[in-house]
Amino acid sequence: MATKQSVEERRKARVRRAIRKAANGRPRLSVFRSSKQIYAQVIDDERGHTLAAASSLEKDLRGKLKTGATVEAAREIGKLVAERARQAGVTQVIFDRSGYLYHGRVKALADAAREGGLDF
Repeated sequence: MATKQSVEERRKARVRRAIRKAANGRPRLSVFRSSKQIYAQVIDDERGHTLAAASSLEKDLRGKLKTGATVEAAREIGKLVAERARQAGVTQVIFDRSGYLYHGRVKALADAAREGGLDF
C-alpha cells in the first residue's frame, strides 16, 4: 500500500522529469508551500545554483503580511522572486509546481511572477 508521502514523492519526481525534458537550458522556478509559509527559488539545474529566492519569512514582508499562508502572500512572493530573477539576468524560466495542484497560492505566485516580468 502506497503511503501519502510516497505518492507525493512519485508525483514530484514525475513533474521534475517532464520539466527537465522541456527546460532547454532555462532555469526552473520552483515553489514550495507549507501550511504556514510559501517559498520560491529560481534554480539553474545545470550548475546546481540558486539564482534568486524569496519567501514569506523575510523580515521586510513579515510586517506587511498577516500570514504567509494566503494568496496575498503568494502574490507578494511572486513579484519579489521575479524582481530578483530579473536582477540576476533571468527572464525566461520553466515553472515547477512541485507536484502541487495549480490553483490557489501556487497559481497566484505564478501569475504574479509573470506580471513581474518572468516568461514561462
